[in-house]
Amino acid sequence: MDEYRRHYLIPWAVQEREDPVLVVSRGEGVYFYDREGRRYLDFLSQLFHCHLGFANSRVVKAIQEQAAKLACLSPILLTEERAELSRRLAEKLPGDLSRIFYVNSGSEADDIAFTLARLITKRPKIFAKYRSYHGTTYGTLGVAGDPRRVAVEPGPAGCVRFYDPYCYRCDFGKTFPECQLFCVGALERQLQMENPATVAAIVVEPFTGAAGGFPVPEGYLRRLREICDRYGILLIADEVITGFGRTGAWFGVDHEGVVPDLMVLAKGLTAGYAPLGAVALRESLAREWESRMLPLGSTFAPHPLACAAALACLCEYEERHLIEHARTMGEILARHLRELARRHPCVGDVRSKGLLACLELVSDQQRKTPLVPPNTDSLLPLQIRRRAWQEGLHLFVRNHLILLAPPLIIEPPHIEEAMAKLNHVLIWVDEQLPNS
Repeated sequence: MDEYRRHYLIPWAVQEREDPVLVVSRGEGVYFYDREGRRYLDFLSQLFHCHLGFANSRVVKAIQEQAAKLACLSPILLTEERAELSRRLAEKLPGDLSRIFYVNSGSEADDIAFTLARLITKRPKIFAKYRSYHGTTYGTLGVAGDPRRVAVEPGPAGCVRFYDPYCYRCDFGKTFPECQLFCVGALERQLQMENPATVAAIVVEPFTGAAGGFPVPEGYLRRLREICDRYGILLIADEVITGFGRTGAWFGVDHEGVVPDLMVLAKGLTAGYAPLGAVALRESLAREWESRMLPLGSTFAPHPLACAAALACLCEYEERHLIEHARTMGEILARHLRELARRHPCVGDVRSKGLLACLELVSDQQRKTPLVPPNTDSLLPLQIRRRAWQEGLHLFVRNHLILLAPPLIIEPPHIEEAMAKLNHVLIWVDEQLPNS
């Protein structure tokens, strides 16, 4: 066993397969370095959260100054930073999402959003997509359709799953846009069978992250908003991954101009410099607790250091025009990925929105056969990740998916460097295909 992991349980991993572990010593900009000094281009923002790269001087200074001034405080007390962060977020959030409840992570934030939805509506059920991931708590794993839900099954009561708008391999055998969003109609029929008066909320990611790597098709969110309004169901947008510029807009729902009832935030909120998650509510919903106690809270959130980091991040996003930059870099990345896909038989589909992209790997392009089907125990994803590390590239590999989410600060030369490295990885994957 590698001595570095002897007392450390690695998340989302078969422990013995992680030897040797990658031990990181420092990071700067879009690169990080291991204990031997080897350099890696971070094309995943660590885990979709390091939007500003490493060692951002403004954020580091803000944390240091806050630590010297006030390093911890009860959540029932206010500071200028807590109030200012809430005000700044309310200005950026769409519509009347103007009240913020803080926690320490995206998992907690989703869990709180589900609890709030049930408290507000007094209904028990949460609808979530089969290909969705909303966190690692009992409540979030139980709601999501991700195969990792096996850890808590049968899970909490009231969790209902529906089929995704997965256009590459549609569960209904349709083709977009000729289908006229058949999947939304199927969802409404499912709601009717479940009795919509028992459904508190529908939760969706504007771009499905770790569980699928695909954006919702145009018009999907607007149709979903209409259905929720029709039945008095709350719409929860899980923007843990998509928020703060990742898709080339401040928030993923902005692409369709949709205002959810609750929005879940984390990752880009502090760009990973401190743990912080949040749930934004519409003002009309937050009034629920003006005259009665809100029975939820967290000892550490919002932590003063995290608030300082978040405020500094917002300044960086605005002053460096990083949302617009992400949109521009995303267009360049998409062109490179399409060209790369044409050269490799292992790539079945390319999907992207801003600086969030996915390559779907297949063993047969015509049949769209997944390279590693879901719920399959295979060493291949780990081998692909290690191949990428050998090339000096950090990315996300799960089953038949490669996800890319570089820091918002990348420039065209970084994209070209990443594509050259990824090309070498895909050559190796091509060699693993049957009859190659």
